[in-house]
Amino acid sequence: MGFVPVILLASCATMTQTTPAVRNDLAPTGKLRAGINYTNFILATKDRVTGESRGVAIDLAQELGQRLGVPVEIVAYDSVGAMVDAAKTGAWDVAFLGSEPAREREISFTAAYLEIEATYLVPAASSLRAVADVDREGVRVAAPARANYELFLTRSLKHAKLMSVPGADAAFDLLVKGQVDALAGLRQGLIGLAEKLPGSRILDGRFMGVQQSIGVPKGHDAGLQYLRSVVEDAKASGLVARAIEKTGARGVSVAQRAPVQ
Repeated sequence: MGFVPVILLASCATMTQTTPAVRNDLAPTGKLRAGINYTNFILATKDRVTGESRGVAIDLAQELGQRLGVPVEIVAYDSVGAMVDAAKTGAWDVAFLGSEPAREREISFTAAYLEIEATYLVPAASSLRAVADVDREGVRVAAPARANYELFLTRSLKHAKLMSVPGADAAFDLLVKGQVDALAGLRQGLIGLAEKLPGSRILDGRFMGVQQSIGVPKGHDAGLQYLRSVVEDAKASGLVARAIEKTGARGVSVAQRAPVQ
């Protein structure tokens, strides 16, 4: 865990009222405990020298802490599955992760603040040319278990065989060893992996846009309503766009605005 200094990001067009119920939902301990998955480097990375955290989720957490007038404490995770499981324990007050039906049993989500393209990486000799070519008999697809896009593929693939393994490194290893025909992943992450596998290609198109949202444990309705307003303000003001630009990531865009529920 670590504290992120609360800085003023003069960015949002409106300031939604902070009520006692909102504070009780989002900062019951007097600080905002933000669940951050560091394996999604678009959302958060940590400088190895300074220990400073950067990323879109970090900027949004800082903005939220400033609005609430409380310090931000990062609750770090090395897998999204572990962070989802922690929703039951009260370890975090808000979490930054992809909204997904399988996660809605424990977590309530805002609308998305950004969208990340998910596609496939294939080896040099592959006959697969586009995303639409993948879902056919005999094709084997690797994906890290419980990733947002793995959950999506579990429901959507009709013919290809999905091989879910613990962690992105293990999934990539299957591709390198020729034990699968395609690796599912976020486009920005696959760009780096393609450099490690000579001749490999990222397929044209995408099989989904991973919707990144802010989540709260079920039952925190006042906090959820407040967060929904914050997310829409952050998109409208350009805060999210600027945060994405700082990462230099490709295949990432600001999510469409949504009516506040």
